[in-house]
Formats: sequence, C-alpha cells, structure tokens
Amino acid sequence: MGRYRYKALNADGAASKGVLDAADENEAASQLQSRGLLVLQLVATAHATGTRGWRGWFTRPPLSGAALAQFTQQLATLLDAGQPLDRALNILLSQPADARAQVLLARLREQVKAGKPLSLALEEHTEQFSVLYVSMVRAGEAGGSLAGTLTQLAAYLERAQALRGDVINALIYPAFLVVGVLGSLALLMAYVVPQFVPIFADLGVPVPILTQSVLWLGQGVSDYGLAALGLGVAGLWWLRARLAEPGRRLRWDRRLLRLKLAGPLLQRLETARLARTLGTLLRNGVPLLAALAIGRDVCANQALRGAVAAAADRVKDGAPLAASLAPSQLLPPLALQMVQVGEESGQLDTLLLKVADVFDSEAKRAIDRLLAALVPSLTIVMAVLVAFIMLAIMLPLMSLTSNI
Repeated sequence: MGRYRYKALNADGAASKGVLDAADENEAASQLQSRGLLVLQLVATAHATGTRGWRGWFTRPPLSGAALAQFTQQLATLLDAGQPLDRALNILLSQPADARAQVLLARLREQVKAGKPLSLALEEHTEQFSVLYVSMVRAGEAGGSLAGTLTQLAAYLERAQALRGDVINALIYPAFLVVGVLGSLALLMAYVVPQFVPIFADLGVPVPILTQSVLWLGQGVSDYGLAALGLGVAGLWWLRARLAEPGRRLRWDRRLLRLKLAGPLLQRLETARLARTLGTLLRNGVPLLAALAIGRDVCANQALRGAVAAAADRVKDGAPLAASLAPSQLLPPLALQMVQVGEESGQLDTLLLKVADVFDSEAKRAIDRLLAALVPSLTIVMAVLVAFIMLAIMLPLMSLTSNI
C-alpha cells in the first residue's frame, strides 16, 4: 500500500486536503471520487514507495483509541443537550488533556467557528480521523442527526477498543511467560552451560553425545548470541520491507487465511469488522457503494480488501451484495446467507450488524480457547527444554559417580 496526499473540491465547492492509503494512484483517485470529491492534486508521499521512515514507528496520533471514543461520546452528549458545535468543542477543549490533543481540538474549534463543516475539518487530520469516521460525520451532517451519528460512532469505537483490550489482556500472561522462560534459557545456555566445558575436560570422563550437543549449543549462544539476535532483527526488517510490496502482501495475506488454526480466526475478525463498518454506515444513510469503498479501507487483510473492491464493481453493475461477495470465498457462508436475508427483507443494515455480533462472539470464544490451550502448552514445552538441558549436564556427573 502507498500513501498519497491530495487536494480536492467537494460538491459545495469547498476545498479539502488530506492523506489516504491506496495500492496505486488510480485506486486513490477512485476512493476520492467515491466520496464525491473532485480531485485537484494527487501526489505520492514517501510512504507510497513501500518504505517507511523510522519515525513512523514511534509516531502516535494525538488521541488514543480510548480517548477518541471518549471524545466522540462527549461531543455527542453535548450536541444532544442542545449545545452548538463550536461551544461543545470549546467545552471539550477546557478539559485537561494531552498537549497534542489540545492543539488538535483547538484547530477543529477554529475551523468550525470559521464556518467549515465538522466533516471537512476532520478530513484535514487524517492521522487521527479515519475515512470511516469522517464519512459517518458527513452523513450525520447531511441527515441533520449529527448527535445520533456520533453516538453510534462512539459505540462502534468503544466496541472495537473493548475487543482489542480483551485480546491484549489475554495475551499479557502468555507473553510474560514466554519472555521469562526464553530469557532464563538464554542465560542458562550462554553463561551456565559453558562453565561446564573445562570441568568435563579436566575430569576426563566420556561425554555423551547429548551433553556434547548441549555444550556446543551453549558455546555457540555465548559466542554468537548477540550476532544472531542482530541478524534476526535485520531479517524481520527485511521481511517487513518485502511485505510492503502490494503483490507480496496480497499473497502473504491469502496464505494467512488458509492457515489451519489462525486462518478461521482471522476470517471471523475481518468479517466482523467489515460487517460492522458496512452496517453502521448504511444505518446512517451512507450509500452502499460509498460504504463498500470505506469498508475496503477498513479491511486489514489485502486479499479481503481486493474481494470487497471486486464486489463493489459487481454491485455497481446491479448485482446483489451477497452474490457479489460470494465468488471470493473469503467470507463465511453464514455471513453471506445473513446478508442475502437482509437484502431480501430490506433490513441489510440490521442483518450486517447482527453478522458482526455473531462473528465478534465467535472470534472471542476462539481466542479464549486458543489462549487456554496456549499457556499449559508453553509451560510443558519450556519444562521439557529445561529438563533436557539439566539431563545433558547431569549425565557426565552421574557417569563419574558410578566409576568411583
């Protein structure tokens, strides 16, 4: 994926600018046209080549995910209470917050006070507000229900944050377990095992092959451990750079979906995210084609992103959504059936949100089961490795004792 900086005009003739991600310049232009924008300028930034500066690894938006959800909910509450938009932003600005967040809110307030719609003000801060966020705000403004739209958007963000938080919390213990045990093994192999090499040489006892292997490995870790670690980091950097190429990333993501254990889980997570995005957008009055363009950008998996883009082309030609998504075979059959029922009953947005709920629940259960099996499995594997090393060290000593 590349990154493109653009300048465009909306239907009212107002100028807007920002940054978006796309596979190439044509796709970037298509995304802007799907939003009803007239493209004036489209320039590839440094990110479009697939290389990303080291600063991008440490750059974070002014508002975290939780803070963005809180800001959205508070703004919705103030607007629902009858406060004008500029005054609502001023109230939020008066609350204690991070300095970067204060700067962002101050810019938004000044732009709104100058007469610019909130959606256009948000669109200039693409590092913070996603295409989904801006599109929903624009739909709320067009329908005269900005407070209600922001309430639904806050619920969407809170649910995404809750799922992410559940996964992170569940991974904390296994992560500490892996780091602790691997660190202990590295210390044992790098510093403890090499101490036995001269001892066994002075004793003159026969050293079993098992012990020789462990001693050789320990000596190798001691001599070349840091070099191997650096080589591993360089390999990961190289792999990341290779995966930045669209073709390689597409093949990689397809393989991920075919994995026996991780594939179904990734499929459920991506299906839930796509369905919730489409359902939320449709419920707020966004046309289906525009919702599909935004839903495509929300997909993290490039294979599924391509499938959604192909489905959008079929929908444009008059095909139903379920039939348009089916050829890729990347979405679960249950999801496609529910989408079909929603189209036939005229409740597509409701059924899409139910699809999201179903697959969110399934993904959470799958993650819980996986982590429940992961912790004892890691414990057993690490215990076997430690026992193997200790046995290799004890065998020569046991041989010496038996010869006395």
